[in-house]
Amino acid sequence: MAPNAMSQPSQPASAGAPGKTAGPFKPDLSKPLVFQVGHLGERYDDWVHQPIISKTGPRLFGPDWMELFTQTHWWMIPLVWLPVIAFAEYRAALAGTPKALVAPFFAVGLVVWTLMEYSLHRFLFHYRTTGYWTNTLHYLLHGCHHKHPQDRLRLVMPPVLFATLSTIVAIPFFLVFPGFLVWPVYAGSIFGYICYDMTHYFVHFGVPVELEWIYFLRRYHMAHHFKDFNAGFGITNAFWDKVFGTYPAEEPKKGDEVVKADGSVKAM
Repeated sequence: MAPNAMSQPSQPASAGAPGKTAGPFKPDLSKPLVFQVGHLGERYDDWVHQPIISKTGPRLFGPDWMELFTQTHWWMIPLVWLPVIAFAEYRAALAGTPKALVAPFFAVGLVVWTLMEYSLHRFLFHYRTTGYWTNTLHYLLHGCHHKHPQDRLRLVMPPVLFATLSTIVAIPFFLVFPGFLVWPVYAGSIFGYICYDMTHYFVHFGVPVELEWIYFLRRYHMAHHFKDFNAGFGITNAFWDKVFGTYPAEEPKKGDEVVKADGSVKAM
């Protein structure tokens, strides 16, 4: 029988003590992880939600050029996406969008993004997987962030990934809104995304400022990582968690443990 091109790679041999049966497969953290995690099968979900706190992240791929595509500096987000907002506003002007409607429908896009932020995080990034390739894809999309939450270079979305997701999600915009309104809505949603990823980076690595809302967002997100990953899917706000019943059962409060930028844990 011809081999299936999409079949999973053979499982690496498990090292065991002489005379003993090797135990369940465990990923070797000293080697590239992407093509190992699929072998965990049904145990993947438990494994990926047992975080490792360290200043450096794991290696995902062997070749350096592939590894480069998994790493994104935070400043790439505004650098890449602010010009896209400017282009969308330019297209709005060409489409004859009345100036009085630009700001209101920009705000509509911003609100729509908050629902997209919640939905992507809850239903895509936290979709439970058990198969080899689905585990592998999940690890690339979001699992690596939960396993190594303090990996600076795998915290914000790579532009190629968000470009793919945003293109798919934007299709309904162009079907629902008339041409002269769709561009302000699209611009607002992209601005919402920038706020999302900048907030996400800040709650992990930013220097705390004397604003209770910022402290709350940090505690809220750390509770998602370290207490209950099935709750607290909002990053910039907790509104949709309250609407859809995924607000944490235990209110995040001062004194909860959070992770500092140097990888250590302190109370706030």
